[in-house]
Amino acid sequence: MKAVVIQHETHEDLGRLGPALAEAGFSVTRRFRGVEHADVEAPLVVVLGGPMGVYQADQHPFLREEQALLTERLALDRPCVGICLGAQLLAAAAGAEVYPGKNGLEIGVGTVRLTKDAATDPVFSAAKERLTVAHWHGDTYSAVPGATLLASSDRYTQQAFRLGRSYGLQFHAELTADELGQWLALGADELKEQGKDVAALRAQLSKLKAAEGPLRELLTRLAYAVARH
Repeated sequence: MKAVVIQHETHEDLGRLGPALAEAGFSVTRRFRGVEHADVEAPLVVVLGGPMGVYQADQHPFLREEQALLTERLALDRPCVGICLGAQLLAAAAGAEVYPGKNGLEIGVGTVRLTKDAATDPVFSAAKERLTVAHWHGDTYSAVPGATLLASSDRYTQQAFRLGRSYGLQFHAELTADELGQWLALGADELKEQGKDVAALRAQLSKLKAAEGPLRELLTRLAYAVARH
């Protein structure tokens, strides 16, 4: 089975989702900031994160192409997985509004709380009520029409949803502690300009390291769930 994976930055890769997809029987075909028409027929499309906003399609026309692909796949009930920007694109494809969050940048290691509906979800039902995850986003989105909300954080309600056979994850379940550390190093100057304490953020990495088992299991369940369709 082919999984089309759309990247927006070279360092924002599949992380631990890569091995999960391979275990579930997927081979990965990569796209960078763009899609091909045949992607609508792919068994799975995964859209990863990036620093741009869904509402910046005039500056980044590929976002419009990606959203159109997701809209078509949702109409055909073909599975998609969106992470961070990918989740925002998936939400927009379903009719939600994406906008800069009023509660500011959510970054570092934090927790998300699973909703009551998560208890009956094939991916989230086996997870604990609270998950330790990596965050790195300033945008959020309104409630996704027709979707089931699966997780929220103290800062932002919309953290994970299921829509038909597709899933959107606002948080970075794919990031290992080492990978988040690399992101912090790459973005250190920008983070300091935004008033963030990079050393304090790095001090949180041990919490993410301790949570790698549950996150790996979550992504494995996700990969098998979308493979079954």
